[in-house]
Amino acid sequence: MDFTARLKEQALNEGFSACRICRPWDVPDVPGRLQAFLEAGFHGQMGWLAERSRWRGAPQVLWPEARSVIMLAENYGPEHDPLEVLERPELAAISVYAQNRDYHDVVKKRLKRLARWLIADAGGEVKVFVDTAPVPEKPLGQAAGLGWQGKHTNLVSRELGSWFFIGSIFTTLDLTPDAAEVDHCGSCRACLDVCPTDAFPAPYQLDARRCISYLTIEHNGPVDEELRGLMGNRIYGCDDCLAVCPWNKFASRASEVKYHARDDLKAPDLADLAQLDDAAFRERFSGSPIKRIGRNRFVRNVLYAIGNSGSPRLRAVAQVLVDDPDETVADAARWAAMRLADVANTRAGSGD
Repeated sequence: MDFTARLKEQALNEGFSACRICRPWDVPDVPGRLQAFLEAGFHGQMGWLAERSRWRGAPQVLWPEARSVIMLAENYGPEHDPLEVLERPELAAISVYAQNRDYHDVVKKRLKRLARWLIADAGGEVKVFVDTAPVPEKPLGQAAGLGWQGKHTNLVSRELGSWFFIGSIFTTLDLTPDAAEVDHCGSCRACLDVCPTDAFPAPYQLDARRCISYLTIEHNGPVDEELRGLMGNRIYGCDDCLAVCPWNKFASRASEVKYHARDDLKAPDLADLAQLDDAAFRERFSGSPIKRIGRNRFVRNVLYAIGNSGSPRLRAVAQVLVDDPDETVADAARWAAMRLADVANTRAGSGD
C-alpha cells in the first residue's frame, strides 16, 4: 500500500468520513468569484471576508511552502427531518450542526491527531484549519474530489449528501492529488426554490444579507422588518437548502455521538428560550457553537420567532422584554408584541 492510500486509511480510522487531496493552487477561479461576491456587497457585515480576501482567494499565498492540501469530510447527518419543526411555530428551529457540541473543537482534535500521524510517518510540516481561517474550504473540497459546490454554494457529496463538515491539513509534503469532482446538480433547483428569503440571486450565487444563517448568526443589530417575517421560527442557522437536496438519499446518521442532537435543542420552546439572562444562556449553551453569538443576539432571534408564531400566549413573553437593557432585544420584543396583538385583534374581529 502506497503512502497516500495509508493516509486515507488512517483518516478513516480517526473517524473522518472521507479524505481527498489537492494542491493549494488548484482553485484558480476563486479570486474572481470572491471579488465579484465582495463587490456586490453580498458579504454584508462580514468585513473579515474582505480584509482577508488576499489569503482566502489564493491558498498558496496563505502558506507558500505548502505543496499539498489534505481535505477531510466529517459526517454530521441528523437522525430526524430538520424541516419538521418548521411546522410547529411555537418551537424553535436550530440548525442541525448546532444541536450539540461545537464542531470546531471536535474536528480540530481529529485533524491534529491525523497531522501528528502524518509527521511521524512521513515528516514535513503541517497546518490544520477548520472554518475559522481564511481558507476557501469548499472550492478546495471540490478540487480534491470531496464533493461539488451546489447551486446553494455549499458542498454536496454523492456519498454523504449535504451533511458534512470540512477540515483541511496543509503540508509541505508532495502527495498524489485526487481528481476534482464535477457538478451533479443537473436541472434541479430545489435548494433555490425552498429558500424563504430568496437569498440566491442566481444559481451558485448567495446574497448573505438575505440568508437566515447569516441573519441569525453574523448580523449584528436589528434585522430589516421585511426579512423578520420571513425567518419563521428559525433562531440559529437555517437548514432548508441543505435538507431538500436529493443527494441526501445517500446520507446517514452521524456516528460521532457529539453530533447527535441534545433533547433540549431538537425543538425547544420559544417561551423558555426568551427568558434566558446572560448567565443562564452561557450555562445552557456551554460547549455549543450557539454560545458565540451571545445572549442578546440569541434572544433577538427568539423574539422574531415569537412574533412569527401567531400564538397569542407568547405575546406576554415578548411584552416582558420590551424594556430590555439591550435596545436590539427591546426593539425585537416590541415588534413581536405588536405582531401578536394584530393576530389577536384579527381573530377577535373574525369571531375565532
